[in-house]
Parts: sequence; C-alpha cells; structure tokens
Amino acid sequence: MWLGAHIGIADGIALAPATGRSIGCDAIQIFSKSPQMWAGPPLSDEAADAFRAAVKREGLRATAVHHGYLINLASPKPPMLRKSRTTFRDEIERAEKLGADALIFHCGAHLGSGSGAGLTALTDSLNEAIAATAGYRVRLLLENSAGQGTTLCASLEELAQVLGAVTDRERVGVTLDTCHLFAAGIDFRTEATYGSLIDAIGATIGISSVRAFHLNDAKAALGSHLDRHANIGAGQIGAEGFRSFVRDPRWAAVPGYLETPLDDRGYAGYAEDLARLNALLPGPSPAPRTPKSRRAATPGAKP
Repeated sequence: MWLGAHIGIADGIALAPATGRSIGCDAIQIFSKSPQMWAGPPLSDEAADAFRAAVKREGLRATAVHHGYLINLASPKPPMLRKSRTTFRDEIERAEKLGADALIFHCGAHLGSGSGAGLTALTDSLNEAIAATAGYRVRLLLENSAGQGTTLCASLEELAQVLGAVTDRERVGVTLDTCHLFAAGIDFRTEATYGSLIDAIGATIGISSVRAFHLNDAKAALGSHLDRHANIGAGQIGAEGFRSFVRDPRWAAVPGYLETPLDDRGYAGYAEDLARLNALLPGPSPAPRTPKSRRAATPGAKP
C-alpha cells in the first residue's frame, strides 16, 4: 500500500506535495478549496501547473482531492440538490485541473426520504456529473459512511447498488475508510474477520473497485455508527488491526491516506502514525521523518 495523509493547503496548494513527502508520504490527499464553502476562488493555471510539477518532482505515487463537507448528492430538497450538484461538478473540474487521480466524496444523507430515494438521487447526481465531464481522467470515489443518522452507503451492498447503476463504471470507484467500516459494525482486526471482509468486498463492490483507503483508528466501539477518528493504535481498532490491510498484496498499488487527529505539533502526529503503519510491513521500517511544516491544515480540515 502507498501510505500517505491528508495535507493542508494553507501554505499554498503547490507546497502540499513537498510537505507530504517530508513526513514520509508516498501519496497525499488535499482539499482544493475550503471544505466549509460552497464556492472557492478560481484555481489558477499557475497554481495547478505548480501542483502538478511538485507531485512529479516529489515522486508521489498517488494524489486525491476530497470534496467539501456541504455537498449532499442524495438530498430530497430540490434547491439543496441543485446546489450540491453544481458544486460537485466544480470539485470535479478542480481535481481534473490539478491532475489528481481521484476525487473522494461522501455519499450523502437521505434526510428522512428513505434509503431507496436517497440512493436514487445519489445515482442520478453521479450520472449527471459523469455526463457533464465526459473524457475527464479523474476517478470519482464513493466513501463508505459510519452509518450515523440518515447517511448512506455504510454497507458494501449500498455501495454496490450505486456502482451498478452508474452509466460509466470506469469513472467511479470506492474509498474504504477503516474507522467508518468499524463504526458500521464491520470487524477486520483478526485474520479471520479480515478474510470475511475480503470475501464480502469480492461479492459486492469487487476488489478492483477499491481505489483508495482512509486509514483511521476509531474512538468509538464496533458498530457504534459514530464517525470519530483516532490516531493509529490509540483507538478501538488498535495498530495490529491495520496489519492485514497494509500487507495485503491486493492493495500494493492502492493509496492509504491518514485522516487522524493532529495537535499543536502540526504534522508530527501524521509522522508517528505513518511510522506505526510502516512497522507493520515486512522488512526494516524507514526512520520517522521530521515534519517540514507545523501548519496542520486548512480551516475545517479533516480530523
């Protein structure tokens, strides 16, 4: 697995690749604008070109953009749905301009309309976006949820339903968040439970649909449906619970992004989490890196 982390862009989007590499990332995830805003400032050609050049210069193996938090592609409210679809298309265009491999997005919430109606709205939203961005390279990755409230796609079956209904399967895939899996009641901490998860993935979304991971420990208990991230080894999953994921040859060329909590030490927490994950790999572990920047992330960045 290509290990990486969510890197902030407060110091400039073109500096994110070097910041990620400085703490040992082989892959980085970013926001392309503030996640708490519907619309951000235009992404200039100069900034996008500088980001692409930095990714190449730093030798990063994968990059992803995570969409903003306000979007709900499953909303039953027409004004909100229209606004979400417009903003989602803008997110796709920004990610494509940056040359990112993927745009990772939350599947949304049905807000009481029922999961069937919500999944239909989500699928229609995706198909509209795919049609409007024909020929784009960036892949759209649905992220599984923890199942809190009326959020969709906490189950592999719901993810499979959406994947099966999109008009162009090559344009979409899945990001599996380990905290969300655990909170949704899916255990994978032992060889046996991990094997059961792999069987379930194969029978639903398919192994090849998994294009990225979010590697987060969980503060809350198995099946709690609480989306509460913890540092690797500091939660209910435990460091050993990640061993099967990072060693699995199926994921050898798949990025795994940290979204674990940061403190006033900046990216030192990420460096420590990366060291814990690297320690699970066969062979000698690389020496921990000293963070290049103490500025953790943009306002509202992932925990």
